[in-house]
Amino acid sequence: MTKPVCVLVGAPGSGKSTVGAELATLLGVGFRDTDTDIEQMAGKPIPEIFIDEGEAHFRALERAAVLAALTSHPGVLALGGGAILAEENRAALVGHTVVHLSVELTDAVKRVGLGAGRPLLSVNPRATLKHLMDQRRPLYAEVATATVVTDGRAPEEIAAEIVALLKP
Repeated sequence: MTKPVCVLVGAPGSGKSTVGAELATLLGVGFRDTDTDIEQMAGKPIPEIFIDEGEAHFRALERAAVLAALTSHPGVLALGGGAILAEENRAALVGHTVVHLSVELTDAVKRVGLGAGRPLLSVNPRATLKHLMDQRRPLYAEVATATVVTDGRAPEEIAAEIVALLKP
């Protein structure tokens, strides 16, 4: 079974996609984002999946995408911010190198903007993002083998720290 060299988890705006791509380049491996996989499976952007089929359908697609990627992708894997909500995803992460990219609300808001293309942030985005972060933080901590603080840091600096963590 193939497994990722590193799995990135964290809140929206923590830098999973940006840092993940940089990390993959530094390690000389591929980068994969389960949100992109879901969009390809569904043939439409995530906001449209939420609108057309609802969050439950999106989460089912997400579980399938996470489980497929965890068993087939040998590079750096970024999971969507809510992927850790599913107990089966958290269970599937056991035995993997999982890095939680930690971000505080102020930096997350700066990076995400307020809700553009993020269905869960379409109403009262700042308060919703704070609630999501508070709700999910213990779950990120549960699955993480390491936590890296991203606030006020460049993606290159964060990726370099993760490379150092990955060295045996």
